[in-house]
Amino acid sequence: MSQVLDTPPPTAAPADGDLAALAARHGLAVSGARPSLPVYVRELWARRHFITAFATAKLTAQYSQAKLGQVWQVMNPLLNAAVYFFIFGVLLGTKKGVPDYIPFLVTGVFIWTFTQSSILAGTRAISGNLGLVRALHFPRAALPISFCLQQLQQLLFSMGALVVILLCFGVPVRASWLLAIPALILQFTFNAGVSMVMARMGAKTPDIAQLMPFILRTWMYVSGVMWSIDKLAKGHHDWPHWVVPVLQANPAAVYIDLMRYALIDSFHSSQLPHHVWPIAVGWALVAGIGGFIYFWKAEETYGRG
Repeated sequence: MSQVLDTPPPTAAPADGDLAALAARHGLAVSGARPSLPVYVRELWARRHFITAFATAKLTAQYSQAKLGQVWQVMNPLLNAAVYFFIFGVLLGTKKGVPDYIPFLVTGVFIWTFTQSSILAGTRAISGNLGLVRALHFPRAALPISFCLQQLQQLLFSMGALVVILLCFGVPVRASWLLAIPALILQFTFNAGVSMVMARMGAKTPDIAQLMPFILRTWMYVSGVMWSIDKLAKGHHDWPHWVVPVLQANPAAVYIDLMRYALIDSFHSSQLPHHVWPIAVGWALVAGIGGFIYFWKAEETYGRG
C-alpha cells in the first residue's frame, strides 16, 4: 500500500518593503545603523561622563608602570625641549635674535606636543580599540574626543611647569595670560576635528598609523616650534611673497603663536599674522565641524569587516 505525502506549495519570499514594514511594526531597527546628526550629537552629549572618565583613566594608566609615574607627563615635553634647544638653539643658532628663547621654545614644544599627540592617538582610536567598539553600543566619536581630552589634561599638567619656567626667566605675570584659555579651546576643537578625520581613515587603513609620525615631524619643522617664522622671513628677502603668509596661516603655527603672545611679554602682536584670531577660529570650525561630520558619515562601518 502506497502512501502519498502532500508537500506544501513553495511560498514566495517576502519583499523588502514587507520586511521593513514588519520590522517597523515590532519596533526593530538595523543593528549599528547610523543615527541622524542631531540624534548623534544628543547621544554623544549623554555620554559626556564616559568621555571624561575614559580620558582620565587612560591618562592615569599611561605611566602606571614607571617608577616616576605621572612625573613623566611633564618630563617628556621638557626633555624634548632640552634636545631641541641643544640642536636648534645652540648648534644651528636659531635662538639668535629671539628674546626669551627658552620660554619661546618650551611654549612651542608644549603646544605642538598637544596637537601631535592628539592626532596620533586619534589615528588609532578605532583600530586600537576594536574590542570596545564591537562589544558596546555608543557613539564612536566618543573615542577620538576622549583621546584629545586626555592630551589636554596632560598639557594642563605641563602648563604648571611652563609657568615655573616663565617666572624663572623673568617673564612677568600679565592679564594677557587669560588669552591662553580661548586659545586652548580653539586648539582643542581643531585637534579633535583632525583626530576624527584620522580615526576614520585609520579604521579603514591601519597602515596610516605608521606613516603619521613622519608627516607630523615634517609639519613640526614648518610650524615655528624651534624657530621664529617672523625672524626667518626677515632674513630671507629672496623668498616668494606667498611663503611667509602660508607659514603663518599654518594652524599649528597659529595656535603656538597665540600662546606665545598670551604668555611671553617679549612676543609682540607685530609677530602675529594679520587677523590671527579669525584664522584660529576658522581653523577650529572647519576642522571641528568638518571632521565631526566626516567621522559620523562612516559611523555604521566601525568595527566591521
